Amino acid sequence: MISNNRVLEVPVSATQTPLFRKVCEVARVCKSLGGRAFVVGGWTRDALLGLNPKDADVEVFGMPPEELRRALQKLGRIDCVGESFRVYKLAWHERKTRYELDVSIPRRDRKTGDGHRGFEIEGDPNASVEDAARRRDFTVNAILCDPLSGEILDPFGGRLDLQNRVLRAVDAEHFGEDSLRVLRAMQFVARFDLEIEPQTQAICRTISLHDLPRERVWGEWEKLLLSKTPSRGLLAARQLRVLEQLFPWLETALIRRGEPLLRTLDGAARERESLDKPRQIALMLASIGSFLGWKNTKQLLDDLNVYSLNGYDIRRNTILLVGERKRARDWLRREESGNRVLDREFRWLSARIQPRLVYHLARARGHDAASRWFWNRVTELGVEDAPPTALLMGRHLLEMGLSPGPQIGQIVQSTYAAQLAGDVSTLSEALLHAKRVLEFKS
Repeated sequence: MISNNRVLEVPVSATQTPLFRKVCEVARVCKSLGGRAFVVGGWTRDALLGLNPKDADVEVFGMPPEELRRALQKLGRIDCVGESFRVYKLAWHERKTRYELDVSIPRRDRKTGDGHRGFEIEGDPNASVEDAARRRDFTVNAILCDPLSGEILDPFGGRLDLQNRVLRAVDAEHFGEDSLRVLRAMQFVARFDLEIEPQTQAICRTISLHDLPRERVWGEWEKLLLSKTPSRGLLAARQLRVLEQLFPWLETALIRRGEPLLRTLDGAARERESLDKPRQIALMLASIGSFLGWKNTKQLLDDLNVYSLNGYDIRRNTILLVGERKRARDWLRREESGNRVLDREFRWLSARIQPRLVYHLARARGHDAASRWFWNRVTELGVEDAPPTALLMGRHLLEMGLSPGPQIGQIVQSTYAAQLAGDVSTLSEALLHAKRVLEFKS
């Protein structure tokens, strides 16, 4: 029995975006041709939670795929994915911003083999709403919304589960056929403050995860790490045997030092807001790695297939940050014992890693006094985000008459080291230092 209700909880802002306007445009075109379009999955879930969804998927009933394609071609550029089930990626530009919307016909999954990819998917424009929704993972993702009328179709009670903060499998018999759903459960707990109901939890615990490729594992872990309360997701990962199967040494760390680890993880989540996404990820991974040690941190990064993002080396900086996890606290203790921490030590640190990250990790770990002292020193020196700009450049040495070659780089590097040490503070002093190096080499 389908429950039909009006959408009352959807924030007005969620329906006034370029994305939702295009959804309504698609729905009107489909309606004029005898079809009916629903916005499904994450958009409906997030809107009912009072969030502003950034993505939307549209499922169109009652239209053959080719007819749907011809209709969509009038609304923007179309790329087709999948031969038997047809997902049309509709792309358009508005105010110099590119948007993309997935539009498909209802699909059915048939298990044909082992593992995450062992499925045969076929489209069926005449499928019932119940059959189409049954292929989804959780009831909270199996809610459909008619964007034109605001009508909600909820064949599996996902709306009530959202209200009660319950994560429940749509179809207990077939849920376990896709192992990625276990990791989705893990990150949904963290993102939406949900509790996994006992039967779904029991199913998840029986599923082998060893068929999952690392990039799919990372996709779910990234969402967990960037959630508001990642500690809840990490506890769910242990509860569902994710750690036992994929990260046993992380489970050991959670057993031995669970309370400070979880507190630091959530502390890092509060600290990351001022950072860009690559640095947010580095901070979150380092908050875990600071309880694992260097070897297991490297193993975590290997298993999650984490390297670089947008030109930022997440892997390298995570490892460096783990090594500096006690820096602020240890330096403050040294200062309090009468052994002053010199300015050059801060400059040398800034040449290794961004001190802002060291500060945020110290705060996440609860080193409040140390982090305040540390932040005052690095901001006074102006090195909170980067080391000092080099005074001496290669062109200066060329102007002095040196020929291009390796010697140029060696002298520049030597002079910059002197600058970080505080022995060089002006260009004149840098040039004098370079001349002395040349005289010594000759």
